[in-house]
Parts: sequence; structure tokens; C-alpha cells
Amino acid sequence: MNLIPLRLITFLNEWEIRSFIILSLALQILLTMLGNRRKYVCKLWMRTILWCAYILADWVAIVSLGIIAKSTLDECQKKTINEDPGIELRWFWAQFFLLHLGGPDTITAYSLEDNELWLRRVVGMVVPTGLAFYVLLFAFPGSYWLPSLSALIFIAGVIKYVERLFSLYAANGENFRNAMLPEPDPGPNYPKFMEEVAMKKAEGFNVVVDHVIDVPVLAKHEFPDEPGLHEAYDLYVTFKPLFADSILSFQDRDRSEFYFLRLSGEQAFHVVEIEHGLMFDELYTKASFVYNIRGYVCRGITLTLTLFACLVFNIIREKRKYSVLDLAITRLLLAVAIFLEVHGVWILIDSDWTRQILTRRGNISRPGRVIQWFQQPIKKRWSKKMAQYNLLDLCVRDKSAVSPRSYQFLSSIKKLTKLDHYVEKHRHKYFVDVSIDLMELIFMELKSYTTVPVPAAMWSRRGSFSLEKYTSLSLDWMKEREFHERILLWHIATDICYSEDWGDNRTTTDERKHTADHSKHISEYMLYLLVVYPFMLPIGNGMRRFRDTCAEARVFLKERDAIISSKVEACKKLLEVNTGVPPAKVKGDRSKTVLFDACILAKALLAEKEQRWEIISKVWMEMLAHAATNCSGNHHARQLRKGGELLSHVWLLMAHLGITEQFQITQGHARAKMQAT
Repeated sequence: MNLIPLRLITFLNEWEIRSFIILSLALQILLTMLGNRRKYVCKLWMRTILWCAYILADWVAIVSLGIIAKSTLDECQKKTINEDPGIELRWFWAQFFLLHLGGPDTITAYSLEDNELWLRRVVGMVVPTGLAFYVLLFAFPGSYWLPSLSALIFIAGVIKYVERLFSLYAANGENFRNAMLPEPDPGPNYPKFMEEVAMKKAEGFNVVVDHVIDVPVLAKHEFPDEPGLHEAYDLYVTFKPLFADSILSFQDRDRSEFYFLRLSGEQAFHVVEIEHGLMFDELYTKASFVYNIRGYVCRGITLTLTLFACLVFNIIREKRKYSVLDLAITRLLLAVAIFLEVHGVWILIDSDWTRQILTRRGNISRPGRVIQWFQQPIKKRWSKKMAQYNLLDLCVRDKSAVSPRSYQFLSSIKKLTKLDHYVEKHRHKYFVDVSIDLMELIFMELKSYTTVPVPAAMWSRRGSFSLEKYTSLSLDWMKEREFHERILLWHIATDICYSEDWGDNRTTTDERKHTADHSKHISEYMLYLLVVYPFMLPIGNGMRRFRDTCAEARVFLKERDAIISSKVEACKKLLEVNTGVPPAKVKGDRSKTVLFDACILAKALLAEKEQRWEIISKVWMEMLAHAATNCSGNHHARQLRKGGELLSHVWLLMAHLGITEQFQITQGHARAKMQAT
């Protein structure tokens, strides 16, 4: 007795490969349409869909190739291979799966880890290519026209696969770093120079060797006042090594700093936005292969082969022996293949890479003007969003959203499924726009840092540099606090001060209110980084401090459950707590909570009525800059696929303004000058 009904087995045999074809086509369209959108969309649902499509696409293609190869072998063993006309079309279909394995131009890697596995992809190419070639060999004894079309699609598929492998290879961390290294430089010929010194001394001369630094003089006026695409591209080429945690020369710093000091905040962020877009293309798409003569030729070949196969298939009349459904699926495969190729050409034309090539030339040729006519203005290159996470909002919502019994039940379910930590991180976050006013505020603050004699020394103070200007504040106890602890302290204190000044009123147009809004947004953004992306911050004990502080806040709110129904009321009750004795003397060091230390800080800030928000704003700007400059370039590159981070833009802006320690190379040699007297 068969466990699986015969009717179901028959249905699966008939629809198995057809279902895989439809699924593979749907996955290819999803990858094509969403691959580039994640550059400027930060929604979790889109990344989830794209991740599922990326994982499934290769699996579906390889399994489908295996099914077709096995069915071909079974038909051959039964000697019924000539009795089934549909198998010829399945041989043709097999080549399209190789085309799908090549992937669209808009995505080669979902994350940087995929680039590190390029060698595994090379080995993995052998199996699907071998299966497709195996099926192609069986096809050629049949009718002359369909095997020929299969060969054309096979060639196009191999080209696409090679493109993908080369892009993964080029974006691999080691290869990416090595590609930016200059040619080996042995420096001046030391043995030859010393031989000349010895000869001069032997001739009786008194030889004096002077140390001379050979530094080329660079013109500072290399960029126009208005930032353009090719200026951003030149800066990208120069500063690209920072993403590989490499170093640059002081001449690069001076040239970039002189240019950026003339820009407005919006213009500076626009230049950095273009640079991040180019870096995203190089790391996650086929940009490293496509945007050159070799790529143009390959794109022309694959498009021509696919178009020719489609035209010939529709012209040939020897198709009556095939079923209508199989012919429809074949035409669908061809149509989607052409769509993907045309879309690839469109991406090629409408990219920043092509734009900078065209705008760099003074006299644009006629083909260049035609390309420019097709190009559309690029509206977004990153999300211009920053995520928000508020500790007190989280605790108040948890208290009021569900009953204690329901809350315990939901917590048990999440712990049972091991999703509690992940859900907690993402359930309470939300996004706000990075406004032009905030860009201007950040950029003006960063420009002020360039006047500090030794800017790098300021970052070790983690927010205390700004406090030294305000002697009325007695916050010496803040100097020894680690960076993660400072984020929590200032986050809660900022929230309390904001609630005290404005409560739930969000419509005031006061200038202090704008500064407070910006400070609050950066405060909640920094807490979001601490909770969700702690690897972007300096090493610390942030997550434990955050959880302990949340636990203490929940206990405090639970004890006052009858009188606290909103965050504003919670902030008032926190300020009423007697903090005459430091919390550390009562609690010790086992619990890492900072809730009532933050209350002490908030009371000190509330005493500064006129300068309160100026102090808070400068402290948050300094902590944002400290976090940015202490985050690895590799981590900034990881976030490009998630819509981009404000922290990454601040980091690159700081590098352009010379506020970083990654400038150590002086161009030119230290040469010895010989004087014979």
C-alpha cells in the first residue's frame, strides 16, 4: 500500500518542474526589483522578503536542474526519450536556470559574509554548470533549432554566472583591500647612494648628507564650489580605503577638508550620500564588473543572445507537437529573461557610475546625449531615516499595553521560541526623518571640531569635552563613566528634561524646542544603536546596563501603577525621588542600572534654565561623533544594505574634515641630499 496516493504522484510528476519555473521567475523578479531599493529603504519587511528570495533562488535553480537531469537519465534508461516531445522543452528550460543562477545586476550578495564565501561559490558553480551542459548534450541529437537556442541561453547563463562570481571575488574583504594598495615602492636606492658617498669620500671630498622631504605641492582649488557627481566620485575613489580600515595621506585630508569647509550641511551630506551609494554598488551588486568596457561587452552579448533566442523561438513553426501549457511557460521564461536583461541595461544607463562618466567630459557625444535623455533624476540614495528607541516609553507601554497575565503568557511564548530577544529589539523601534536642519546642525558642529588643536584627543573624553565649557555644572562624577553608561544616563536625562519643558506639546515653534527635538532624536538614535547594533559602538557593557535599568524602571512603575498612566507622569515621579545619597552606595556594583543616576543628572540640567538644551545638544553631538569615529569602516559598510545609517554619514563627513586618526601617510620620499665640499 502506497502512503502517497497515485493521483498525487502523477500530479507532482506533471507539475513539479513547472511549479519550480514559476517560483524561480517570481524570485528573480523580486531580487531584481528589491535588490537596489534596500539602499534607501530601511523597513524590516523588505529585507525579510529579499533575504528569503536570495536564499531560495539558488536552491530552486539547482534543484530544478537536478530534476531535469534525473528525468533525462530515467527516460534514456527506459529508451522512451524520443516518445515524449515535452522533454525537449525541458532541456531548453534547464538553461534558463543557469541564467537565473547568474542573478540580476542589482544584487550579488545579501550581506558582506556572502562576499567572503566567493571561493565556495566558484566550487559550487561546477555542479549547476555541469548539469546544464549534461542536459545540453542530450538535446543536440534532436531537432536542430531548439538545441541551438539552448546553447545560446547556456552561453548567456555562463557569462552571467561569471559576472556574479567576479563581483563576489572583487568585494571579498582581502581582495577589496588589496585592490586599493599602490604599486610596491622600494624607495630610493640606498646601496647605490652609499656607493656614491664612498666614492666621493675616496676622492677627498668632505661629504655631508642632508635629510630632505620630497612632498608634492597640490593645488587646493581642484573642486568647484557647487558639488557635482564627478567631484563626489573622485572623493569616493580617494576615501574608499577607509571602508577597508586602511589609512590615507595627509594630502588627501587637506584637499578634502578645504573642499568640505566651503559646503553647506545639505551639500556635504549629499556628497557623502553619493559616496555611500557607490560603495553599496561595489559591495552588493555587479558594479565592479559591469561599469567598464568588459561589462558593457558582456551585457551586450547576453542581451543579444536572449533576444535572438526569443525571436527565433517565436518564428519557428515546428512547435505544434508541444502542449499549449509548455509553450506558454517557455514564452514566459523568454519574456522574463528579456525583461531582466533590459532592466540590467536600464540600471547600467541610469546609474551614478554612467552619470559621472558623462558629466566628466566637456563635449558629450551624440550617444552620450541620448543616454542622458533616458536618465531620470535620482531622488533617493539612502533612507534619510534614523531609528528611535526610548527606554521610558518602552517601560510605560509594557506596563499599560497588556494585563500582567497576558504579558507573562506572551513572554513565555517568546522565550519558548527563542525569539524574545529579537522581538524586544525590533518591536518598539520607530523611524524619524533626518531633516535638513539636523544635517546643518551636525555639520556645523563637526566644522567647529576642526579648530581644536588636536581633534583626535577630544574623542577619548566621550562627551566630557563639551561639559568643560560649562563650569556651573557639577558633573565631575561623569568623567569616569564608560561610553555605554553615558548614553543611558544622558538618554534618560534628556527624556526627563524634554517632558518637563514641553510634556506632550509638540507644536511649539520656539527655537529651543527645535534644538530639544534634535537632541531627543539623537538621544533615541544612540540608544537604538546600543540595543540593536552594539557592534557599531565602542566595546562596553551596554546591553546589561540597559536591561538592568529597564528592570528597575518597571519595578518603579509597578509600585506606582495607580498614579502613573503616561511617560510625562513617570518623569515627574522620577524627579520626586530623593537622590541625596548616590545610588551606587545603596545598590553596590552588582546591578548595572543607571535610572536614578540619570535623575541626578536631569536635576542638574533642569537647574540650567537658559543653557540647558545647548549643553544637551553639544554633549549628544560629541557622543555621536565619538561613536562614529570609533566604529570600524567594515561595520559602516554592513549597514549600507539596511537603508544606511546616520552614524555612517557622520563618520565619512568626519574623515573628509580630517577629524580621524586614519591619516598617516605622507606622499613623497624622505631623500638624502649629498653635498661634497
